[in-house]
Amino acid sequence: MGVPQNKQELLEAIRTSHAKLWADLCTIPDARAHDATMEGHAQGTCMSPADLVAYLVGWSLLVLKWCDRKAQGVPVDFPETGYQWNELGLLAQKFYADHAHQDYRVLLQQLAQVHARILALVEACSDAQLYGAPWYGKYTLGRMIQFNTSSPNANARTRIRKWKKLHQLV
Repeated sequence: MGVPQNKQELLEAIRTSHAKLWADLCTIPDARAHDATMEGHAQGTCMSPADLVAYLVGWSLLVLKWCDRKAQGVPVDFPETGYQWNELGLLAQKFYADHAHQDYRVLLQQLAQVHARILALVEACSDAQLYGAPWYGKYTLGRMIQFNTSSPNANARTRIRKWKKLHQLV
């Protein structure tokens, strides 16, 4: 699938990438979900499948925060207060830490909930709102949502499938 160009394509990309990833995430045994044996988001670090889910939850919550703040006319610190775009590895570590003590199944529930909230956000927007004008720098709102939902979902699925194969969980 190419880069979404309109609301329907964006919804399809988010739904499809989430469904494929979800199918893989749900097959990870709880006993292995916190094994930090997968390459992390920062060079030289490792993460667990639970950390990867925390990362996805964290980014989706940021998208919702950005949109909420913009709608209120409040300035947005991109990507997040206290972090610059060149510190995404540190932000990933924050997401892992935020959810470090959560049960894997609880994390999956949070991912499902934030996924539903992202879909509702997109559904509430028109094509013009999503793709009619730059929203952050040169990027439209639709592109920013895609960058932080369907794209990381596809990347996460690749990571999870590689990890499952390595650990003979396929």
